[in-house]
Amino acid sequence: MKEHLTIGELSQRSGIATSALRFYEERGLISSTRTDGNQRRYQRSALRTVSVIRAAQEIGLTLSEIGLALESLPGSAAPTAADWATMAKGWKSMLDDRIDRLIALRDQLGSCIGCGCLSLKSCALFNPDDKVGSSGTGARYLSDASLRPVLR
Repeated sequence: MKEHLTIGELSQRSGIATSALRFYEERGLISSTRTDGNQRRYQRSALRTVSVIRAAQEIGLTLSEIGLALESLPGSAAPTAADWATMAKGWKSMLDDRIDRLIALRDQLGSCIGCGCLSLKSCALFNPDDKVGSSGTGARYLSDASLRPVLR
């Protein structure tokens, strides 16, 4: 069994495009060594790391969030099943919060276009006199649960 994989081999085995692998490397999520001809060579363990990255992306995590979790792991070896369990435990509350926000968005989605989400002055139902606008710009109801109106 080969100790190192080329970028093409890692791409083929992981199902991740070579451009994405280069991007992961630029972001510090995976690393490679270089041959005398300046070709990338990845430890076989990079395959597991790429699998963890892909699984974490599937549950909606950003590469920054994934990178922080990978940085917290001991050593430079590929994440183990125990490491995955630790990362998943750390992500649980963040994912629960995202789920709560998505449920709130889903439940309010059909009630009014705008709904103060963009702090529209014209939304008399949820944002009379643009009160939400005083708390900042952007989607205030989505980013701050305490501002969300209670629907009856």
